[in-house]
Amino acid sequence: MPNRPYLYHELTASVCSKCLRKAEAKIVFEDNKVYMLKRCMQHGPEKVLISDDVAYYKRCRDFTKPGDVPLRWNTPIRYGCPYDCGLCPDHEQHSCLTLIEVTDRCNLQCPICYADSSPKRESYRSLEQIERMLDAVVANEGEPDIVQISGGEPTLHPHFFEILDMAKSRPIKHLMVNTNGIRLASDREFAKRLADYMPGFELYLQFDSFERDALLELRGADLRDVRKKAIEHANEFGISTTLVVTLKKGLNDREIGDIIQYGVKQKAVRGVTFQPIQAAGRTEQYDPSRDRLTVSEVRRMIIEQSGLFQEEDVIPVPCHPDCLAMGYALKTGDGRAVPLTGLIDPQILLEGGQNTIVYEQDEALRSKLFELFSLNQTPNSSPLKLKELLCCLPLVPVPDAIGYEQVFRIVIMQFMDAYNLDVRSVKKSCVHIVHPDGRIIPFDTYNLFYRDGLEEQLRQLQQERL
Repeated sequence: MPNRPYLYHELTASVCSKCLRKAEAKIVFEDNKVYMLKRCMQHGPEKVLISDDVAYYKRCRDFTKPGDVPLRWNTPIRYGCPYDCGLCPDHEQHSCLTLIEVTDRCNLQCPICYADSSPKRESYRSLEQIERMLDAVVANEGEPDIVQISGGEPTLHPHFFEILDMAKSRPIKHLMVNTNGIRLASDREFAKRLADYMPGFELYLQFDSFERDALLELRGADLRDVRKKAIEHANEFGISTTLVVTLKKGLNDREIGDIIQYGVKQKAVRGVTFQPIQAAGRTEQYDPSRDRLTVSEVRRMIIEQSGLFQEEDVIPVPCHPDCLAMGYALKTGDGRAVPLTGLIDPQILLEGGQNTIVYEQDEALRSKLFELFSLNQTPNSSPLKLKELLCCLPLVPVPDAIGYEQVFRIVIMQFMDAYNLDVRSVKKSCVHIVHPDGRIIPFDTYNLFYRDGLEEQLRQLQQERL
């Protein structure tokens, strides 16, 4: 009897990339790659690349633990995942990071924008509406781990600093601003004022490439000088900054190592987050079986290009291991860094009581990590809790000779789209966005079903299902 060309691994559910109806999906192994095979009764079969490393895909299953749920649910279960987002009681994970979009306006028109923001869009959320959105996050989380003010370009909001004041007045552990850096680069006084929100504040700065052509393709503008000046201001005023790299396969993925090495040398930079392009918004169509940039591939590029991290230093994040990976190091002060993740027994991360991308409330984990990273300090050395250590990394006490300025972490953050959406995995999603009406929705499904006028199309689809 002839054999299948693949090895069947497991069954899940997805959606048709064209009509978004739910479709049964098989996860299979073929040529050391992981694929999703699904079929829509109307649009036929699809084959989607999920991972280019079977061993890493299997390892992600070792980094799972019982989920932590929010303090309340926002929507009932009616149609089944992924059509009841809000969060519904069928979701398995609270909000590790919650985005609040304060405007649709942007001073760029990026060809890859998932939100379809542009200078032509004029809408700004009112302070009253933003206050309700902040309150919704607090009601769900109690003390939210990370809240990110986003857009559009949030620094264009006429009440931008009032928004930051409202957020800082709430029990939010870490506040971030997602920005393209144009205002930060052009207005030194603006940068100086941002520093007043430290500590517990961080910039999430677009930093996709050092090359003109790549920036033109990704952002529609040559932003090299903007990025340089923005980093100068962040360094001058000591504003903690994460470099955020939107990766497109074959375009800027060869710069991963250079960006990591650049970030290590910058005083204000605490790490780099790599985000493979999500097929949503203005992104172009591509062959999902061939052209996707997966977490496993980005991980391998980090290892091969950075000269810093090894295999054991970049690991799945337990709250959502399919889509998040992390590694962290300590800067040595001479433009270099020492990787640390590989020194931790992964079981320490799994034994902790709290399932989140930050572990500052887990006393047992803190104790073990402090013992590991004591660096032979004397018994009288007083530990300093790194309360600002964020973005998928444990918060650990360290000797007082080391502060947050020495922390450097890398994160791979993948968002699912209509091609690779996996209902099993999306239930574990921990990066959420606040709908204007106060619902808390996974970022993955928000861009598929709930942004702008998409929800009306979803309702029509649901009625057809009934």
